[in-house]
Amino acid sequence: MEYEYKERAVKSQPEKELGNGQGLFIGLCSAFLGCLSLAAVLAYLYPAYLTTTELRAVYDAEHLQQVLKYGMWFSLFFGVITFIRNKKKRLGALGVITTLLAFSFGGYQIPVGAVEAKPLAIGIDWLILAFLGTTIIFTTLEKLFPKHKDQVVFRDEWNLDFLYFCINHLLISILLFIGNYFTSVFDWAASDDVQHFVQSLPFIAQFLLVFLVADFILYIEHRAFHEVPRLWPFHAVHHSVETMDWMAGSRSHIMATVVERTLVMVALYSMGADKEVLDLYVTVAALQAIVIHCNIDLPWGPLKYILVTTQYHHWHHSSERPAIDTNYAAHTTLFDRLFKTHHMPGDHWPAEYGTTKPLPRTYLGQLLFPFRSSPRSNDE
Repeated sequence: MEYEYKERAVKSQPEKELGNGQGLFIGLCSAFLGCLSLAAVLAYLYPAYLTTTELRAVYDAEHLQQVLKYGMWFSLFFGVITFIRNKKKRLGALGVITTLLAFSFGGYQIPVGAVEAKPLAIGIDWLILAFLGTTIIFTTLEKLFPKHKDQVVFRDEWNLDFLYFCINHLLISILLFIGNYFTSVFDWAASDDVQHFVQSLPFIAQFLLVFLVADFILYIEHRAFHEVPRLWPFHAVHHSVETMDWMAGSRSHIMATVVERTLVMVALYSMGADKEVLDLYVTVAALQAIVIHCNIDLPWGPLKYILVTTQYHHWHHSSERPAIDTNYAAHTTLFDRLFKTHHMPGDHWPAEYGTTKPLPRTYLGQLLFPFRSSPRSNDE
């Protein structure tokens, strides 16, 4: 019997709309800027422990203090506005209190100097920059090109995925440490001939090769997490998201994240590609990983037959029977087509997302879920 595809029903939530007249947007601006300002000031106070060596080499800490200055004053301004005109006074209070704490610790005038490199640190700088950048870019895209116009930014379980977002970015130094460790462990597997061949290629050819090799590694790893019963509970955490947007991709069990990133790092570093090529791949891969979870409907044209797009990956997250265990690829559709796991039913989009059996709805519950659950059965 042919499957009947349906339209997704999105519940209207006017009370959560940013422009609902209750001051939600202004209050949130104050709260987020205040919390980020306090975190940034702590990072300036203890840079060896609260910032990442790799990222410090990219940005200018003194110039960013000017950004911090405006963020702190705007947090206070928005906080005062919430007290005068709006009803979201708790958000405004949070913004004002955290900003005043940031001022009390030195604010944007903390001296900047040389920083001792630590092998392990909490990536507060990475969290702040990533959150500001992705929020501005992808929230704007979701408002300009929404697939589901009634879907609100602060949808159900947004706070849970925000917690995942924070933890994943704060642990970036630890994830890199683990990846670098296993890269050194498997250094014996690297071939000088292969590395010389890769390094002899032009930049664009190196990038395309890295892109495809990573895609193949991610395809195999992703498929294993779905089809090996003992591995599925770890990956099921990622699939427990029932509303797709740019924040949804952050929900991932820490063990699954470590395995995925380590396998790719070992493979790519063993190839010996130029650093600039690897840097470009990491940037493109990170952006694509966010885009394919977004609540956006962009006209991809012929690229939708080659690259993993938003619609394509949304089907991977669908709990509808024809879509289960399909569309494993992360970058291109090539390996799904080769191994017969491709699912793209024309212009249809999923009506339902999530797992067929419910998972705990808290971070701790999901962290422990793989160790308490039974292996995946055939009907999940």
